[in-house]
Amino acid sequence: MGRGERRVAYAALAIGAFELAASGPATDSPRSAKAGLWEISHSATGAAAQKICLADPMILTQWEHRGEACTRVIISEQGAAAKIQYTCAGGGFGQSQIVLLTPRSLRIDTQGISNGTPFAYALHARRVGNCPGR
Repeated sequence: MGRGERRVAYAALAIGAFELAASGPATDSPRSAKAGLWEISHSATGAAAQKICLADPMILTQWEHRGEACTRVIISEQGAAAKIQYTCAGGGFGQSQIVLLTPRSLRIDTQGISNGTPFAYALHARRVGNCPGR
């Protein structure tokens, strides 16, 4: 392969990598979790699970502040795991590690401050279907 051919090959490789990065979340990324009906529990067994319809499962990263206006920022994302930091208008904030265990299950480790008090816990989320009426 000549020098000119190598440049063309490297340019094509760089363009392909850029297009892949710009195409959105990888299929094994937590951001690839689908909207729908989810069961949320503090137990991996699913005991005492709450069912909730989610348009964006990434909202689970701010579970302690659900329903509040918060800004989320992805700090890092590697394969099936992402670290998200968020700040809410009411003064609460947190940081969560979310891991895609399977295409239908997530684990979220979260900690932060809510109503002036620290919190830290794990959540287990499992997609159980589509939202009612959809």
